[in-house]
Parts: sequence; C-alpha cells; structure tokens
Amino acid sequence: MPRAAAAPRPARALLGALVCYAGVRALGLVVLAARSAGEGHSAHTLLAARWDALWYTRVVEQGYDFTLVAPDGRTLSDMAFFPLFPWLEGGVAEAFGLSGADAGLVVTAVASVAAAAGIHATAHRLAGARPAFLCVVLWAALPVGIVQSMAYTESLFTALAAWALYATLRERWLLAGVLASLAGLTRPTGLAVACAVLAGAVVAARRQGVRADALAGVVLAPLGACAYVLWVGARTGGVFGYLAVQRGWGNGFDGGLAFARFTAALLRGPGVFAGVGLLAGVGLLLYAYGLGFRARYPAAVQTYTGVVLLVALGSSGYFGSKPRLLMPAFTVLLPLAGALARRWRTAAAVCAAAAVGSAVYGALWLNGSGPP
Repeated sequence: MPRAAAAPRPARALLGALVCYAGVRALGLVVLAARSAGEGHSAHTLLAARWDALWYTRVVEQGYDFTLVAPDGRTLSDMAFFPLFPWLEGGVAEAFGLSGADAGLVVTAVASVAAAAGIHATAHRLAGARPAFLCVVLWAALPVGIVQSMAYTESLFTALAAWALYATLRERWLLAGVLASLAGLTRPTGLAVACAVLAGAVVAARRQGVRADALAGVVLAPLGACAYVLWVGARTGGVFGYLAVQRGWGNGFDGGLAFARFTAALLRGPGVFAGVGLLAGVGLLLYAYGLGFRARYPAAVQTYTGVVLLVALGSSGYFGSKPRLLMPAFTVLLPLAGALARRWRTAAAVCAAAAVGSAVYGALWLNGSGPP
C-alpha cells in the first residue's frame, strides 16, 4: 500500500501549537487539583460551580428573570449575562445527559482549543509560523490562564473573535459578520469584533470599492449584541434597560476614572507595591499595543485590540476581573512572541517558566479570592 502523504506543514505547525496549548492547560489543572485537595476544596466546583458559572447554570435550568439583592444593596439580575454560552451549555447538557455545570466545562474545553487554533491562524497570517506558535503558548500561560478552563465565556468569546479576525483578514466578509454576531451574543465586548469587521471593510473598500458581501458582513456583525440588548430593554421596559442592569451590578463605563482612583488608593496605602505592579502592567499592555502600529498590523486587528483594552480598562466595576477581561486581547502578545521567535532557547525557557507560574498562580487564585 502507498504511504500516507505527510501532513502539510501548516497543519503540522497548528497541531504542534495545540499539543503545547493542551499541555500548558493540563499542567494548570493538575496543580489546581493538587492545591484544592490540600485545601479541602473541590477543583470541579471551583471550575464549574462558583461565581459567574453559577449564573450561567441558573439560566440553563430556569431561564432568564432571576434577580438577587446583594448584602451591599446592589440588585443583581441574570440579564447581565449574554445568552450564547448558556444556550450551548443547555444544548450539550440535553444531548449528553450532563448537568449544566459539566456541560459548561465541555463547552469551555472545546472553545479553548478553537480559541488556540484561531489565535494561531490569525498570528500566523500576521507574523509567521514561530511567532504564531509562541503566541498560542503565551496565551495559554497567562497568569489567569486557568479561566480558559472554567465554565466562563472567555474561551468561547476569544475563539469567535480570533476566527472573526482571521476571516476579516482573509476578506471572508459573510463568515466574519456571522462570527462577530455570535461574539456579540457572548459578551458585551462583542462590540470590539464588530468594529474590527467594519474597519477591515472600510480599508478594503478604499482599495477595491464597496463589495456587497463586505457590506453584508458589516451589517451582520453587530446584530447579535444589538438583538440581546434590545430584548433586555423590552423585558425591563426601557431602551437602555441593559445599561440599568449593569448599573445594578455596579458596572459602567467611565473611561478609566474609577480604575485610576483604585490604583491611586493602592499607591497611597499599604498596597503600594501592588499599585506599582498594576501601573507597570497597564504600561506594558499599552506599549505592546503601540508596537502593533509600528509593525503595521491591519486596521481590523488594531481596532479590535484597542476596543478590548478600552472596555476592560475603562469599566468602573470589578477591578479584580480586569485580567480576565483583557484575556481576549491576545494580539498584544505578538510583539513578545516575535522577539522570542528569534531566540528559540530563550523562548523555551520563558514559556516553561510562564506555564509553571500560571499553574501555581491559578491554583492559589481559585482557592483564594478567585475571579469575581
């Protein structure tokens, strides 16, 4: 019999990136399980049945329209949570006879691999094979990378956003619009994906004129988010009902003023070192974003990254959530990945250290305060 043809090089590169991605995330789960056992906690509960994961499961089991009055007086409505993730949870739970919590972990596991593949595809198109591989590994080894394995929306949203960006870069406008619309049904940050599709279409129109499929993609891109926001408005009796729901949670957008006050308070008090670290982290993020302009990344990529950073850093609530809210901005890792790609031994050491650090930090974090 003839030998099977060797896998094409791009396929081998993607497979290698996904294997390494899975290895980093598996390390994080093993360390989490060990730490949780030592603390007398359930790693399964930490991943699938605490914080936001409980709200998604409640939506699966009971539908929308649950409100909780918190001890501090805030009115917490489940309408703050966009519907695609619980829809998928419910579908998986019904198809395979799983609980909502376990179905959430299945959705996240699949979505995280899809996100890694989308990051690889987008980064490969922007920077080449080695930076793409390293971008995937660095994303897996983020300090709060354990969220990629939780029944949260970060992995699903990043998968949709990354593939929407890739479709935009390939000028597959209808696919980009559909994926952007789905991202808008996943998180409010879907606005960033819709803006990216619009930016890419504008650039393409200047070069080759307006195309019907590009126009259709631009129209499709914001429909998911708009539909959900309008639905919430109809349920709450006002066009701006979703904003009222977010205010009930203590969330809003003030351009970063509350975050600046929070950081200033840290710098004036016993948390001065945390404040300095926070400033340094934000500075590095903005510097990496600026490097994208120097590298002449396409307008769609810079628009997406800029809006994600703006929404995450400019929101006024839940400062402890910002690291995970920044996770979809994977493109800021590309400058570091590109630099490491020229020093392969250094890259291996950095990635290994980052993976171990992420695993240890994730285990301590989830067994401590965890993501609000």
